[in-house]
Amino acid sequence: MIPPQSPPHGRGEQVTQSNSGELRRDLTLLDSTMINIGSMIGSGIFLVPATIALYLQSSWLVILVWIIGGIVSLFGALSVAELGAMYPKAGGQYVYLREAFGQLWGFLYGWTGFMVIISASISAVAVGFATYLGYFVPLSAIEIKLVAIASIVFLTVINCFGVKVGAIVQNSFTFLKMGALGALTILGFVLTPTSSGSVSNLASVCHPISLSNIAGPIGLALVSVLWSYDGWIEITYVAGEVRDPQRNLPRSLIFSTLFIIAMYVSINLAYMHVLPLDTISKSELVASDAATVILGSTGAAAVALAVMISTFGCSNGFVLTGARIYYAMAKERLFFTSFEKVHPTFHTPLPSLVGQGTWASLLVLTGTFDQLYTYVIFASWIFYGMSAGAVFILRKKYPGIERPYKTWGYPFTPIVFILFSLYLVLNTLIEDPRDSIIGLGIILLGLPAFFYWTRKMK
Repeated sequence: MIPPQSPPHGRGEQVTQSNSGELRRDLTLLDSTMINIGSMIGSGIFLVPATIALYLQSSWLVILVWIIGGIVSLFGALSVAELGAMYPKAGGQYVYLREAFGQLWGFLYGWTGFMVIISASISAVAVGFATYLGYFVPLSAIEIKLVAIASIVFLTVINCFGVKVGAIVQNSFTFLKMGALGALTILGFVLTPTSSGSVSNLASVCHPISLSNIAGPIGLALVSVLWSYDGWIEITYVAGEVRDPQRNLPRSLIFSTLFIIAMYVSINLAYMHVLPLDTISKSELVASDAATVILGSTGAAAVALAVMISTFGCSNGFVLTGARIYYAMAKERLFFTSFEKVHPTFHTPLPSLVGQGTWASLLVLTGTFDQLYTYVIFASWIFYGMSAGAVFILRKKYPGIERPYKTWGYPFTPIVFILFSLYLVLNTLIEDPRDSIIGLGIILLGLPAFFYWTRKMK
C-alpha cells in the first residue's frame, strides 16, 4: 500500500529507465487523450439516440439531456483529475478508493471490474464488432461468438507488445471514428435532400408533453446518455505509463470529455436535421437511417463499417487500460500474484492482460456477459460517486500531499457529480430492484475473496 503521507512520484521518477520488468511512461498527451476518446466512442452514439427520442418525444429535450449528461461526465472528469495527478500510478479508481476508504473498497471495485464491469464491456463490444461484420459476411450465432473471441485475442496479443503499440492502434482507430462521425455530421447538414432535411425538425415534438410528467423520462434518458459518455475515466488506469502525469493526466481527462460533448451534441443535431424525431424514435440504427437518406444504399454499408471501426477501437481501449487495475491489485497481494509480473522487454503486465482476455472470452462463449453487465451497470456509478467523494476525504485525510491539479469548481463540481451518481443508483434500485439486488450480490461475492487474499498476504 502507498504510505499514507507520501507524495506522488516526483518529477524525476516519471519515466522509468530500468530494463527490468517495470511499466514505462511512454504515453504522451495525445496518446492519453485518444485512449479516453476512443473508449467513449463505442456503439452507443449510433444506437442510443433512438431510445432517447422515444423517451422524450421532443428535440430540444433530446439535446438538453445530451448536454446535461456531458456536463455530469465533465464534473466527474474534473474530480478524478485531482486524484490522478495526486496518485499517478497504475490502477486508477482502485488506488483512489483504497486510499480514501480502505483496502476493502478498492478490492471490491477491482473485483467487480474483473468479474463483470470491464470484462463484460470487452465482451459486449467485441460481440458488437462481430455482429456488424455480419453486414458484409453472413455469420451464424456461433460464428459471431468466434469472431468476437478472435478480436479479443488479437487485441490482447497486440497490447502485450508494449503500451505504445496499443496506443498506436488506439490512436489510429480513434482518428478513423472521429472522422466518420465528423463526416456524418457535416453531410447531415450539407447533403441532406430538401425533401427530408429541415431545420424545422430541430423544433419538433412528437406528442404533447408536460413538465410534471417529464422527470421520469428524463431520468431514463440520462441513464442511456451517461452510458454513451462512459469511458471518460479510462486513462487513469494507465496513469503509471503517462509522461508528466501531473500535467498530462488532468488535461487528457478534460480535453477528451469536452471534445466528446461537442461531438455528441453535433451528431444528434445532424440526426434530427436529416430525420423527423418520430422516425428517429422508431429506428433500430439511427446513424444508418440518416446515412441512407444522405448517401443511399451506400450509407448503410458506410455506417456498418463505422460501427465496426468504433467498437474495435473501443474494445482496444478497455483491453489496454483494464489490465492495469489487476496488476496494481496483484502488486499488493490482493489478486493473483502472477498478475503483478511485467514483461522485461515489452514492459507490459502480460499475465494480467492474458487473464483479462481469457475471462472476457469465456463470457462471450457462455453468452452471459450481457445479463451480467445489466446486473451491475449501476454498480459502476456507486464507485464513480465514491471516487468523487474521495476528493473530499483525501483533502481532509492527507492535506500535506502535493496536489499538482485541484478540482475546478470545488466543492460544487464533485458534489453535483455525487448527487447524480446517487440519483442513478437509487433510480435503478427502484425501477429494477431484482437485477439491482443480484448485482449487489455479485459485488458482495468479493468479500470472501478479499478475506482470502488478505489472509494469504498476512
